[in-house]
Amino acid sequence: MFHNKIVLSAISLDLFAVLFGGAVALLPIFADQLLGVGKIGLGFLRSAPSIGALLMAVYLTYRPMRKNMGKILLYAIAGFGICMIFFALSRNFWLSIALLAVSGGCDCVSVIVRGTLLQTLTPENMKGRVSAVNNIFVGSSNEIGAFESGAVARLMGVIPSVIFGGVMTLVVVAVTAWKAPSLRKLQNID
Repeated sequence: MFHNKIVLSAISLDLFAVLFGGAVALLPIFADQLLGVGKIGLGFLRSAPSIGALLMAVYLTYRPMRKNMGKILLYAIAGFGICMIFFALSRNFWLSIALLAVSGGCDCVSVIVRGTLLQTLTPENMKGRVSAVNNIFVGSSNEIGAFESGAVARLMGVIPSVIFGGVMTLVVVAVTAWKAPSLRKLQNID
């Protein structure tokens, strides 16, 4: 895995984007204190990323990605970061739901591209190990990201912490695009 820059970049990109960019752990605060929508509103906010991911998956079933895969991955994760920044600034419940749904769609694209990269660019004898590392990265980044969100919210405040996470996601995308030109230039995954 460490010898294949594209695979390593894709996995690392997702790890750090979810670590910094996720705001799911803070949704109860947004629902209660910032948007004033209560428990039912929290349910809508929690489900919005999944609905966005589902809609994107259905769309990609009929309109699959065929070229510029590296750029699509980078744009999808950058889109996720931008959604988080605007979500932090939004005081409109429906706009917040839309932003979370778009972030779920962006996450869906990145998961599909990363999964395809892992399956096509990993040698057969290494697929189990690379898949295990990817699963550890994905599973731990969500949990550690929730801890990071709470800790940074405690230090900076809720809104600044989500903005910080979105900005850090954009920084991670920019650094990855700069340091991993092979990922950025990746066209097709065959």
